[in-house]
Amino acid sequence: MTEGPAAGPRFVLGVDSGGSGLRVALARVASGSAAEPCGVVASDEPVPTTGGGIDAGRLVARLLPAARRLLAEAGGSRVVAGCVGAAGMQTLGGRLRAELPEALATGLGARRLVLAADVVTGHVGALGGRPGAVVAAGTGLIALGLDGHHWRRADGWGHLLGDCGGGSWIGREGLTAALRAHDGRAGGSAALLARVEAVLGPAAGLPGLLYPRSDRPAWLAAFAPEVARCATAEPPDPVSVAILRAAAGEIAATAAAVCPPVAEPVIALTGGLLRLGEPLLRPLREELAARLPAATLVPAAGDPLHGALTLAARAAAGPLGLPEEPGLLSVHEVPAHDGRVAAR
Repeated sequence: MTEGPAAGPRFVLGVDSGGSGLRVALARVASGSAAEPCGVVASDEPVPTTGGGIDAGRLVARLLPAARRLLAEAGGSRVVAGCVGAAGMQTLGGRLRAELPEALATGLGARRLVLAADVVTGHVGALGGRPGAVVAAGTGLIALGLDGHHWRRADGWGHLLGDCGGGSWIGREGLTAALRAHDGRAGGSAALLARVEAVLGPAAGLPGLLYPRSDRPAWLAAFAPEVARCATAEPPDPVSVAILRAAAGEIAATAAAVCPPVAEPVIALTGGLLRLGEPLLRPLREELAARLPAATLVPAAGDPLHGALTLAARAAAGPLGLPEEPGLLSVHEVPAHDGRVAAR
């Protein structure tokens, strides 16, 4: 897709929406490459889901004011392309695909929009679109592999059916161990019970705190740092250590499921769960070495927001150069003459 002569700097929009909140960024582009963001607006309030999937109306209501603010601060008037990366895009993104292209074209002038699962923006941010596997470990857990022609996904099935080894999984295991100690059942942890009572109140009140919430995955994940804290206490809590070891095993197994079948695959790790540090990373390195001895663990070059900006800049310049797959990665265009949305 080509643009006519620009009256000023060209801007692209990148959006990262997940269980930990919403981030909106603006970047100037030149020759199809995204520069560093010239502005970011962040909120720790996740975009809610409804019976129809991710709430597109709520996302638009928060995204447009943030983008207009960033444009005003940068001295711009419109964006030439955008990319929205969202957790749950593959299974819950129907409304986003139906509503966002027209909304962003009308509200920001962006007539080319990339819609991607957050694991795709994470992959592009971490590896720049080259073949390899990326594990996105945050509130949830999902891995994506690219062999150059096809994507391969594992997990990302949500806190009730999957996300094994992710933040909500660790937090739930920690809370379960605390309740076992409260009941006097085997497998309980007095240390985790003490942390529950210190940060959340009486253990018997946990169901009332958790079940009515609409943000249960994020609430569960907020207890994961307490598991890491108990695992590194002196002396370490053996139940907490075992939970993190089990999480590392789950993460490594998910990475192995998507690793490209090449001689020396590369793997990158991304996501907020990595901030738990060595209590998780040490067993994770060991588990990856045992399951994928030929793989090389590489640092992520950037995060999902960087990946979203990169995809938006590529969309502004032409083809993405990556396999498009419904639910994972798709390009939507809104022609200026009639407003109809076309998806490729």
